[in-house]
Amino acid sequence: MAMAVAGERVSIAALEDFCLRVLSELGVSDQDARTTAMALVTTDSWGVFTHGTKLLRGYARRLRAGGLRNDLSPRIEKDGPAWALVDGQSTLGQVTSAFACEAAIRKARKCGAAFVTVRNSCHFGAAGYYAWLLSQAGMLGIAMANDVPSVAAPGSKGPVLGSNPIAFACPGGDADPILLDISIATVAGGKVYARCKRGEPIPAGWLVDDQGRPSQNGALYPERASLAPVGGHKGYGIGVFIEILAAVLSGAAVTKQVGSWLFGDLSAPTGHGAAFLAVDIGAIMDLPMFYRRIAALAREIHAEPTAGGSPPLMLPGETEWRNRRRAEAEGIELPEDVIASLLETAAECGQPFLV
Repeated sequence: MAMAVAGERVSIAALEDFCLRVLSELGVSDQDARTTAMALVTTDSWGVFTHGTKLLRGYARRLRAGGLRNDLSPRIEKDGPAWALVDGQSTLGQVTSAFACEAAIRKARKCGAAFVTVRNSCHFGAAGYYAWLLSQAGMLGIAMANDVPSVAAPGSKGPVLGSNPIAFACPGGDADPILLDISIATVAGGKVYARCKRGEPIPAGWLVDDQGRPSQNGALYPERASLAPVGGHKGYGIGVFIEILAAVLSGAAVTKQVGSWLFGDLSAPTGHGAAFLAVDIGAIMDLPMFYRRIAALAREIHAEPTAGGSPPLMLPGETEWRNRRRAEAEGIELPEDVIASLLETAAECGQPFLV
């Protein structure tokens, strides 16, 4: 067993084991630790390193300070046949979100579709993970959440909304699920931090400074710059829609009421909101027929001619599933900044990071 370094591959099992040891050391129950570790490591295996195990250090600090609770569990505050309101009770966002997905699946199987909205959660990582969980149960899955404001609106001088991610997943039968995971920002804030730490330039179109002007100065973010909204008014409008479903409707903190899970008071709850929609495909259409139709759609898209020598068209998620299969066979090649964060987590928690 050797200490991990950049360029080496870490097995999925070893990375999950490290997460479990850290969370257990912080008093998180075995089940909740496994739920969280699975979400973080799966995200890394997809190659989405901004939302995987790099987040563990921030969660660990918040658990240690009390802003995340290890002595409570999410609960259904009120519900009906096809809907529920979940109180996360400031537990880990992965735990609350998985709990909400289970409720959505259970209700959708009875009613054909179900909507679950969440309050008193925290940062939940990759929205796509929860949409995928829903798809694993034969559902069309949608997951979304709000966050501390970091994204400008067209014409604003500062951040108005969080990056407010939204994800969609569709099971593919024998094929991989179709999986789309986006935020309303042109780029994830984590990518700005990562580029700054690596000394790499910030591409044009990523940031807006505190006068509302385009900027490529990553050092300004987040105090004096905001992320640019994807598609201008379109991304902004989608962000408002997510804020309503995930926060206004659930009673969660809204926009500037949301606490920063990473930079805010580590002893205080962040009040994040989230929302999940599950549609039971089998209640609407015979599943084998649905999968045949999805396969036909995929073939049609893959067969489309491309311009200028571009590679064949891909469906959302194809890159992630390709990365996952390689990770299962060879391990995950973690970027340098992720390795550094995990080593710092190991030192702070007294748990060696070994591969």
